Amino acid sequence: MSLARATPGYIGPFRLLNVVNTGQTSRIWQAYDDSENKMFGLKVLLEDFRRNKEHLAFLKQEWLVGGNLDHDRIIRIHSYAVDRGNPYLAMEWFPSPNLKYRMRYDYDRIEPLIPRIIEQMCEALGYLHGQGWVHRDVKPDNFLVGEDGSIKLIDFALAHRMKGGFSKLLGGRSKIQGTRSYMSPEQIRGGAVDGRSDLYSLGCTVFELLGQKLPFTGSTAQELLMKHLRSAPPPLESANRNVTPEFGELIRRTMAKQPASRPKSIEDFLTEVRMTRIFRKAPKQAGSKEDKK
Repeated sequence: MSLARATPGYIGPFRLLNVVNTGQTSRIWQAYDDSENKMFGLKVLLEDFRRNKEHLAFLKQEWLVGGNLDHDRIIRIHSYAVDRGNPYLAMEWFPSPNLKYRMRYDYDRIEPLIPRIIEQMCEALGYLHGQGWVHRDVKPDNFLVGEDGSIKLIDFALAHRMKGGFSKLLGGRSKIQGTRSYMSPEQIRGGAVDGRSDLYSLGCTVFELLGQKLPFTGSTAQELLMKHLRSAPPPLESANRNVTPEFGELIRRTMAKQPASRPKSIEDFLTEVRMTRIFRKAPKQAGSKEDKK
């Protein structure tokens, strides 16, 4: 038996170092591959979910999708395996928290980097769509953000192939999956989705990033979903008075109820972002000389 499999501190060839995050169904480890002299992130299902067919399928879907993606703004997934009953993904090591964490605990640092962050989120999604996939779970939790504002898109468990041609016309309902606070109307209805569905979710994410609150909330899940289906998004420039009316209008169009009323693609949205001033006054860098006066 190999050392890797005999030692409790290993999963496969990976030496476990630190727990980075524990979610509802999985745990992320910082791990080291001694044979490659390289650090990795390991996503391992928690014991209660190791034989759960749905969550095993999610993990395999991440490998199916992410294992074929190669872009600087997307986390690289290197392998999927099962060791001693432990299903796991080995991923690129990117030691940074997600955007949700940054918004809650590090907002002063990232606020001046918001234009860069938005551009890079668009670049990641544009590449993913170009490979024929819709992410279907675009939200702040699924973007890791470095100190310099560099991002990595993660978590492809819900990604679906875009339908095209005759299959798109046939439509058909799919299982409703995603995160309620960011789901597009067509995703809530279980209809066919394309890149414009991710664009709606990105609009919700950008609204939260700049407004420091969600565009829609509800006392029940049903109330929240109905707001996505029927309610106009609140003005972003009211939530953050430093946001220009022009950018607020762009985000409102991005969150239009009908996909045809949104920008045609992530690339078109990015073009408009680059042509539109986001802030009335550029936020100060945290720790700048002005802050110390």
